[in-house]
Amino acid sequence: MPKPCHIELADGTLIPILHEDRSVIAIDKPPGWMLVPHSWQKTNRNLQAAIVSSIAAGDYWARSRGVKFLRHVHRLDGETSGVLLFARSQGAVDSYGRLFESRQMEKAYLVVAQGTPKQTAWICREPIGPDPHQIGRMQVDRREGKESETHFKVLQAGTKTSLLEARPVTGRTHQIRVHLLASGHPVVGDELYGTAAGQAGGKKNSRSQNRLGLRSVFLAYTDPFSKRRVKIEAPTEEFLREFGFAQMLSSPGAGSIDSTSRSRDAEAR
Repeated sequence: MPKPCHIELADGTLIPILHEDRSVIAIDKPPGWMLVPHSWQKTNRNLQAAIVSSIAAGDYWARSRGVKFLRHVHRLDGETSGVLLFARSQGAVDSYGRLFESRQMEKAYLVVAQGTPKQTAWICREPIGPDPHQIGRMQVDRREGKESETHFKVLQAGTKTSLLEARPVTGRTHQIRVHLLASGHPVVGDELYGTAAGQAGGKKNSRSQNRLGLRSVFLAYTDPFSKRRVKIEAPTEEFLREFGFAQMLSSPGAGSIDSTSRSRDAEAR
């Protein structure tokens, strides 16, 4: 029997596997699963715990791969979907973790933001720190905040919402969400930093009305063991349709994170 191309959790949730090798497995994380729950009431949505439990139960997706250890190398917010990297050993956790810490991981997100940005591209470098008035919330803190940097580019502007590419250089908690709030264009559906009322400019459906308009779609790095260049991409079609940007699918190259990243790298050189 061939190896399944997904992880199946105890509740029946199927999580697509985007990339795998001897050191890592990259998944397409669904929204609603957390890596570090803030309350005991939500521990049943702890993705790391659910995967560990599945491995311990000897579920076929893990058994067929000989997986006995799998731990997330970085984090995505609970409602953020997309590329999430897991390491298959503690040594790999450490090695890939250093790539993130040393900013050698190239990351890109699709974002649906409220309003129409005046600039087609900009860089936000506002420092970020915890909000002392609300646990779990971050804010711009120019006195004691940590250095933060995010590159934004408008892929398609609308009257009520716009589709952006976000490339965080640093990896602060809620960085993209805080930086877009500071830029005057909070993420659609963000109840913590904006308003859930701002929705996709196209036709709405029940799923997009309460969904955060943020998806991790691209991760690239040099494998610390093989030294080969690795690029991992998550599908974007469903996300674009849900938020009213289906027309992007019919434009050759439009919204391509990979091509956008290459062009920006070329400009930097």
